[in-house]
Amino acid sequence: MLSYRDLEQILNIGVQLSVERDKDQMMKLLFTEAMNLTHCDAAILYYYEDRELKYQYMNTRSMGKSRGLDGEFIDDMPRVEIVERNPVGYAAVHREIVNVQDVYHSDRFDFSLQKRYDARSGYHTQSMLIVPMENNSKELIGLIQLMNVMDEDGEILPFSQEHEMVIYTLSSLTSIAWTNVRYVRDLSLQINSFVEAMATAIDERTPYNGTHTRKVAEYSQILADKINEHYKKGEIDQYFDRDRKEKLELAASLHDIGKMVVPRSVMNRATRLDKDLSVLESRYALLRAYYRIDELEGRYTPDEAKEMVDLLNQGLAVIYRIEDVEILEDKDYDYIQEFSKNVYKSKTGEIIPFLTESERRSLSVRKGTLTQEMRHLMESHVVMTEKILDKVYFSRSYEDVPKWAAQHHEFLDGSGYPRGLTARNLDIESRILTVSDIYDALTSRDRPYKKPMSKEKALEVLWEMTEEGKLDRRLVQMITEAVEEELI
Repeated sequence: MLSYRDLEQILNIGVQLSVERDKDQMMKLLFTEAMNLTHCDAAILYYYEDRELKYQYMNTRSMGKSRGLDGEFIDDMPRVEIVERNPVGYAAVHREIVNVQDVYHSDRFDFSLQKRYDARSGYHTQSMLIVPMENNSKELIGLIQLMNVMDEDGEILPFSQEHEMVIYTLSSLTSIAWTNVRYVRDLSLQINSFVEAMATAIDERTPYNGTHTRKVAEYSQILADKINEHYKKGEIDQYFDRDRKEKLELAASLHDIGKMVVPRSVMNRATRLDKDLSVLESRYALLRAYYRIDELEGRYTPDEAKEMVDLLNQGLAVIYRIEDVEILEDKDYDYIQEFSKNVYKSKTGEIIPFLTESERRSLSVRKGTLTQEMRHLMESHVVMTEKILDKVYFSRSYEDVPKWAAQHHEFLDGSGYPRGLTARNLDIESRILTVSDIYDALTSRDRPYKKPMSKEKALEVLWEMTEEGKLDRRLVQMITEAVEEELI
């Protein structure tokens, strides 16, 4: 009869299984405790995979032999046929408990496999209990085979009905826990595959952003590991376990999903005029022809026509020079304003500007390649990230992922966008994404509209932003450490 201590142990095992998230640890717990509760001498746990039974764990206490506890399958054992004449195969086929009092005095099954093993190892198998394990869909997970119940005097006894009930209960609890973990794993895989697909679509949409998402995710994980290092030293009260790191990686992989709706003409704008430069060149070629025609028709003297063509060519030379400079100097800015006032007027009264208003604004950008209107469009990707992810269902454990993804341009002092949030509203995950995003933007080598900064210069910029109150000092210190340690 089961003792109170046995019942208490079964309850404790149930609690352990309910919180365990590692499949191998679940199986190992079942294996060990099944032997303890039945006081048996030997056991084998089979894992069912690819339509065959694989030896997961083996233990023979009286001989001091155990295998498989390192997590590797035991692949040098004879294959177990899943057929009715085999006791293990019968239990697998019919999903029934098999209880044999004496292997050597039973004609119910073919025990030749067991007997050959006994002959080779010098062991003597007498009593045997085999219990199948099924998941919620009635699919076979595996089986546990127990052998030789031992009493206090070392005598071998049969397995009782209480033993059957206990092992069946433990197997059922393990199966349920295993199934739940698999469902969680499958859900996680589904989420991760969706995120990977979205991240690929984002980066493939522009040739100048091909590795950004991956790098931000990579740097975020490095910072999380750094945080854990400082936590172990008692220097910070944050810690990133596996689940928290996974959520951070998801947020990093989704942080630019809003760029899916930003026009390519803005996203891929490598220079001030970009593809519009060819339009301007075609118009200037036309204007040169018009001035030549006007000269031939007497509307301009040769000197006047040459002066206008020279002005066009001089303006085009300046445009070529400033097309891809990162910062526009005052003299060039002033030149563009004056140059844009020039127009060609045909004999029919048609007005053709040397620079359209759109071209003037693009060439007048002081820093970078985007006009204010384009910059607003580009910055709107954060709002769109939030809107897009708001349409995706995130379970309770993942509910913060879209928030972190949408906050990667917010600063601690409230000067970021789109909401102007401050430190008290920004989780450390959001701060990690911000630092990672800025560092990659500064050092990236696949952006033709700007030269990459050295790691040292990029860190200087991060520290300047920290002194301005925009970035988390702890995280900037940690990414500095990561760079110095060549982790990045």
